[in-house]
Amino acid sequence: MKKIVVIGPESTGKSTLSEALAKELSTLWVPEYARTYLEQLDRPYEEGDMLPIAMGQLEREDKAAAQAGQFLICDTDLYVMKVWSEHSFNRCNRRIMEQIAARKYDLYLLTDIDFEWTPDPLREHPTPGMRYYFYHQYRDIVQNSGVPWQNISGTHETRLADALAVIRSCI
Repeated sequence: MKKIVVIGPESTGKSTLSEALAKELSTLWVPEYARTYLEQLDRPYEEGDMLPIAMGQLEREDKAAAQAGQFLICDTDLYVMKVWSEHSFNRCNRRIMEQIAARKYDLYLLTDIDFEWTPDPLREHPTPGMRYYFYHQYRDIVQNSGVPWQNISGTHETRLADALAVIRSCI
């Protein structure tokens, strides 16, 4: 099985693309666990929430991997937890870093910030400067990951077509 990660800043169409890719490839996708976790939280998130969110993401990924076919589409990975944690708390839990090193993926699809910001109570950084900042954080990560990657931009339809073409040519 080949694991494909859709990664990028908030409000850049990661979930929409992940779900569409899974449908087109007749496989499963792993939704972002942070959303589920934070929606159930009755207080602002804290540094101590980062590890349970990360472990929840990995648990979802492992369950889906056991049932997926040729591909597994992951709507985020623990690099997102690293960037989020370092930005919010100036550090990242050692166990998250260990899991980043242990997990292997086959392709990164980096969603560009060419989408208009969609307000959402869980989203934190709507300004163009912050969106640019986070996009470059993720671009640096995928460029240095040693894993094939592709920037994905344009309309939903263009993103899906381009992502499918990259998947079929790289994997």
